Order: sequence, then C-alpha cells, then structure tokens
Amino acid sequence: MLKGIHPAISPSLLAALAEMGHGDEILLADAHFPAHSFCSKVIRTDGVTVDTLLAGIAPLFQLDQYVEQPLVMMQAVPGDALDPQVEERYLQALNSATQVETHHIERMERFTFYERVKQCYAAVLSGETAKYGNIIIKKGVTDV
Repeated sequence: MLKGIHPAISPSLLAALAEMGHGDEILLADAHFPAHSFCSKVIRTDGVTVDTLLAGIAPLFQLDQYVEQPLVMMQAVPGDALDPQVEERYLQALNSATQVETHHIERMERFTFYERVKQCYAAVLSGETAKYGNIIIKKGVTDV
C-alpha cells in the first residue's frame, strides 16, 4: 500500500495512469461493457464502482485543460433513458479534487463511443452496474 493512493487504485491502474501522456484517454467501463472487444489493454477492478475509481483517480490525474469536454459519456439509445444520478455521482467524485460541471461532458452516440474507445490507452472494467455507466477521461498536462 502507498500513502495518499486510494485503495481502489491497483498497481496496474496506477502504472497505466502514470504511463499515459497528455491527450491520452482512459475508459472507466461499467461491468456490462465489452472492453476486451475494443481495447487491447484492459484492467479489471471487479466490485469497484466507477465513482469510487474517479474519486481515487481525481487527485492523481489532471484533466485536459485544452479541450472544452475532457469527459465523454454515451448517449442513451432511442427508447432508453439516462439515469441522471449516474452523471451526478461521477461529477461529485471528480469534484473532490478538481472542478468539473455537466458542460465538461460530451455525450456520444453508442457506436461512435465504441470507436472512440478503440483509441483509448486502456479500459478499466469495473464492477459498476448502472446502465450507461461508462466514462472516458482525457489526461492533461500536470501542474508541477
């Protein structure tokens, strides 16, 4: 264990976060997401929710300050509805270390989102069970 590192952040996740450069993206996927189909580097965090991961990552990770929307979530498929509490939980977790609001989130159509995931540095397959509980975060330049 390391001091100052959230216990939900595994050594492999910590290594991936450190290896990423500015502009790289990482997917925090819900338990239903076909991560292995879209990303060659998959880190499993079974039983850990995405908001818990975000709370652990937020103090370690500068969001990209050069883009208007450093966060990406999936739009609901026609006929489905988004649960607004999912986005609220994620923003609250991130706001423990940084200032983000709803306008920092880009909503993307399902298949466009899948294509975006193919470009992610890694996918973290979590234990999140909320529908549409996936979020891509873009790394920025860390203030030293």
